[in-house]
Amino acid sequence: QVQLVESGGGLVQPGGSLRLSCAASGFTPDYSAIGWFRQAPGKEREGVSCIDRRSGSTFYADSVKGRFTITRDTAKNTVDLQMNSLAPEDTAVYYCALEQRGSSCIFLRHTGMDYWGKGTLVTVSS
Repeated sequence: QVQLVESGGGLVQPGGSLRLSCAASGFTPDYSAIGWFRQAPGKEREGVSCIDRRSGSTFYADSVKGRFTITRDTAKNTVDLQMNSLAPEDTAVYYCALEQRGSSCIFLRHTGMDYWGKGTLVTVSS
């Protein structure tokens, strides 16, 4: 079965950086996309960034464009999210998610994602 395991969360000061990593296993090689979503306390889950498997195209929420970068390592089956210039509003649990078929990920819609990791907490605070 598909397993997604996130790592790299923690406490960081405003303006700092963190790198999240998602180790994926058990997936079929023809999945559609994989990406990162987040959920802040009291808020709805939102899309952060996704990468299309076939084209390698990347997609970002407006709130993170220019600050976050998603990359994948197909040999290691990992997807990383480099987060720079972090702000308190980036505080959330970050989830890795995989979409088997469809286009939810590239439109950063969490409702169409098929598999989820357990999440890793990112706290941005001084």
